[in-house]
Amino acid sequence: MPATISPTITYAAKGHRAYLTLMREAAHNRLRESDLVQLETLIEEINQAEDIRVAILTGSGSKCFCAGFEISDIEATDWQDNQFGRTIGRLEAARPAVICALNGSVYGGACEIALACDFRIGVSGMEMRMPPAKLGLIYFAPGLKRLVSRIGLGATKRLLLTAETMDAETLLEIGFLDRLVAPEALATESEALAARIEALSPLAVQGMKKLLNDIAAGELDAAAAERSALESFRSEDAKEGIRAFKEKRTPRFSGR
Repeated sequence: MPATISPTITYAAKGHRAYLTLMREAAHNRLRESDLVQLETLIEEINQAEDIRVAILTGSGSKCFCAGFEISDIEATDWQDNQFGRTIGRLEAARPAVICALNGSVYGGACEIALACDFRIGVSGMEMRMPPAKLGLIYFAPGLKRLVSRIGLGATKRLLLTAETMDAETLLEIGFLDRLVAPEALATESEALAARIEALSPLAVQGMKKLLNDIAAGELDAAAAERSALESFRSEDAKEGIRAFKEKRTPRFSGR
C-alpha cells in the first residue's frame, strides 16, 4: 500500500481505492491554508492514478471529522485568492467517486467539504453546526449554491440564519447523510459502499458523476452531455457489461 504523508493529511492507495485522512485530531482536524494546498495536490494525484475508482475521505479520532478552517488564521488569509473554495471545488470535481466517512461531528466549512463528496456516511452521536453568522461572515456564493442544491433552501437557512446545531438523526432526515451507522461500523460500511461502486463501470460512474454535478450547479452543457452518452454506447465497458449480463456473470470493466 503506497502512502504519502504530510504533517496533517495521510494518503494511501490500495487496489482501486484511495484513502485520505485528516490528521490534526488535537485541533479537531481543522484545516490551515497549507493543508488545503496539500489536499488539492493529493486530489490531483488521485485524478492521475487511472486505477483509482473510489476515494474515501475521513478524519482521525472519534469526536470530530473536521471543524473547518483554522479560525485563528481567518484574518490573515487572502480570501480574494480563496484557497478554501478552490480546494473544495477540486474535491467536488474529483474524477473518482468520493465517500466522506464522517467519524465525528462537522463544523463550519467542513460541512462544505463533506457536501463536495458524492456520499456521506455518518456516525450516531455526531452533530453539525455552521457558525458564519456568529462570526459576522457571509459564505461565498459557490458554497451557498452547493448547500442549497444538496440539502434544500429550508435546511440551509436553518443552518446559516439560525446557527442551529443538528444531530445525526436530523442530518439523515434532511439528506446531508446518506447513511447513519454506529461508530464501530463506519469503516465496514464505507468499504462496502466503495466495493459496490468499484464493481461498476468506472466510465459510466465517472461520466454520470460529472453530468450530475453540472446539473446541480446549473452548468450542464447539453451537447457535451449527449456526446458523452452516445460514446458510452460504443465503449468497451458497454460491450463487456452487455456480454456479462447475457452470460450471467460478473462484468470485468476496464474504464474504456
